[in-house]
Formats: sequence, structure tokens, C-alpha cells
Amino acid sequence: MRVCLSICACVAFNFFVQAQIPPPIGPTITVPGITWGAPIKLVVYGDTRFTDPSDVTDTNPKARQFLAKQVADEKPLAVFVTGDTPFTGADPADWKVFQQETSAWREEHLYIFPTTGNHETKGGAAAGIANYLANFPQLKGCRYYSAQIGNLYLIAIDVTQYNYKQSPQGRWFQSQLEHIPPGIDFVFIMDHMPWMADLQSQIAAGLPGPNELALRDLVEAEAEKSRAKFIVLNGHIHNYERFERKGITYIISGGGGAKPYPISCVAMRNFTENPIRRNRHRSSTTTMWSFR
Repeated sequence: MRVCLSICACVAFNFFVQAQIPPPIGPTITVPGITWGAPIKLVVYGDTRFTDPSDVTDTNPKARQFLAKQVADEKPLAVFVTGDTPFTGADPADWKVFQQETSAWREEHLYIFPTTGNHETKGGAAAGIANYLANFPQLKGCRYYSAQIGNLYLIAIDVTQYNYKQSPQGRWFQSQLEHIPPGIDFVFIMDHMPWMADLQSQIAAGLPGPNELALRDLVEAEAEKSRAKFIVLNGHIHNYERFERKGITYIISGGGGAKPYPISCVAMRNFTENPIRRNRHRSSTTTMWSFR
């Protein structure tokens, strides 16, 4: 099987907004009609910050619109969105811009799998989460969920709820990892906050945080027991970064339209001196990957 992965280059807030609880075992969503082992093309990106195109300070509307069009032109089976889809989650106008600028995705019948970021709750948590769930009805009211796409399995974490080990989301996540369906070749885990990152400038200092490090340790321990390849997908940092650690690929894909973050000189030294395999780019762009 070949998977083409196209990529545009902490804390849980625990806002109490009513949502559905997904089943602890098995996928929340199953994509029908997938030929087992057939090539699958995916797009992964985020930090788009859809908002009024006249706002050129909080986002780059030209880059955002170009990338949204390119996603449709690629005609992937599915789009994994790593969070911060709107600029202000509580503002219905920003979600309307999202619907307008991604209308070609629905015309192409793309499956869209999002996750929450901190901007989904900007302007008011209750309104922001309500808008998020209304714009993604395929989630069936679930803020965290899993999806099976042939022999691919996606586990999406909700950054706005606690996910420590004994929390409801933490127990669900542990169960999902322990019950990966038979025959799965690739496990994608999507969380807005980075689990691995180069040293950042002061704009995004202190990442990853203790919560993300704990999740990373958990996944690395479970991945050792599995035959599947694990790929962790993150956003929040407005650049593209990729790492390999203990057989797991870690990707930050936050170049969807938000202003790219500056790269510190120390990080650039680490890029050449640190033995961990990594790639880093500061731009709004896309990259093609293949898995066999």
C-alpha cells in the first residue's frame, strides 16, 4: 500500500461544553468503500485562521486561499486539519469564511477530519466549540474521536479538554491505543499542541509542555508493541517541522496561513548539531510524502 501525505508547512483548557462521548474501543467514524491496501492520498495542515480577507495582520489571506485551492486540486481522499481553523472560534463570520474558502473541498467530496486548537475557543469557549461541532457534523458531536480509513487509523485529541491519564479523554485515548483494529498499517495521532519541536523563539517558547511529553511517552511505549507505523501530527507552531524518534514520525504542520514564526539562531545550530533526524521549513507550503 502507498500513502501519499501532503503537508502544509501544553495545556488543556477543559471548557465544559456538552459533547458526545465516543466509544472506547473501535473507530468513531469509518470511511466506507476503501479498497484494503489501495493507495491513499492525504493532506495534513493547519493554523489557517480563516477570517475576513481584509485582515492581513493575523493571517495571510493570499497564502490561505492559495493553499485551500491547492488542497482541492490535489484531490486527496481526506484532509487532516491540525487545529486553529478559524481566527476567532466564537465568531460565526470566521466560520462562514472557512466554508466559503473551502467550498471546493466539498465539491470534490473530500473527507475532512479536524482537531481543536486554542483559536477554536477564542472569543468564548461555549460559542467556539458549538461553532466547531456545527461546522464539522461528521464528528457526530464528539470533540475527540477516532476514524478508520482502510488500513489507516486516526486518533484525534481535543486540546480544550483534560487528557491526563485518569481524565475521561485520557482513559479513552489509552483504550484506543490498546485496541488498534487488526490489520492497521498506519496510526495517525493528531493533537494541536506539538509533542516534539525545535527550540522556538519567544513567540512559541516552552514547547512541548509537560502534558505533551507525557502523551509522547505513552504513545512511544504502546508503539513498541504494535506492527503499525505511528505518525504524530501537530500544529500550533506556524512552520513545518519533522522528526524521527524511537521509530515514530513527528510532524508539525502549521503553515496554513497564519504568519510563520521566526526561527531562533540557537535552533538553527541545533538543526545541524543534534543527532535526532529532523527537517524544518519556515513558510506556507505543501510537501508530498509516500509511505509503502
